[in-house]
Amino acid sequence: MKLPILALTVASAAAFAPSKDARSTTALNGSPESPDGLGVLPPLGLFDPLGLVNDAEGFPRRRAVEIKHGRIAMAAFVGMIFQETGVTFPAGSLDLKGDYPISEVLSDGMGFPALTHIPVLGLAQILLFAGLAELVAIPAYQYTGGPQDLPGGYDGAAGRIPGGYPGQTQITDPEKRDRALNVEIQNGRAAMMGVTGAMMHSCLDSCDHHFFYPLFHN
Repeated sequence: MKLPILALTVASAAAFAPSKDARSTTALNGSPESPDGLGVLPPLGLFDPLGLVNDAEGFPRRRAVEIKHGRIAMAAFVGMIFQETGVTFPAGSLDLKGDYPISEVLSDGMGFPALTHIPVLGLAQILLFAGLAELVAIPAYQYTGGPQDLPGGYDGAAGRIPGGYPGQTQITDPEKRDRALNVEIQNGRAAMMGVTGAMMHSCLDSCDHHFFYPLFHN
């Protein structure tokens, strides 16, 4: 569980790095059905049964939250695959007394059951890390940022927090940039569904593992 949380956003957003150019606000060239032109993708097109796109004031926050949750879910999904294949932390314990051996964290399955094998202070550390990320590194109150002021971008702080998106070059071509942003949103949506399904499946009494298990234990 901790591996995907620590991994967070880096791998999923490598295509959008900050450059040394001056910051500029760039309008996105996408679907007119969406306030920011993003997220209207096949096969569903604009799937908004609650009509949230009509809330122009609240939409930027919802888009930023969707992108952030998608990034965390993508990292979590990859982390769960690694753990299912046996790639975990070396032997040891999660506490100084040795009451929570690492080898026992997944003994009752992954996802929610694994949380019962983490000490209280360990859970507190996870919450503290998430709090620092939300308030400092990738603040929840910042909905756009980076050199092009894009959804899900962050301004960062020199020497401490990377600004914009991680990587080496900034995509400035509108068509390529919007496609890459849509790919991230689409993959993030799929990952949120996948991680939720995997964690729910790990809670079923009929199996000890989630749906990755048949892939590696046949």
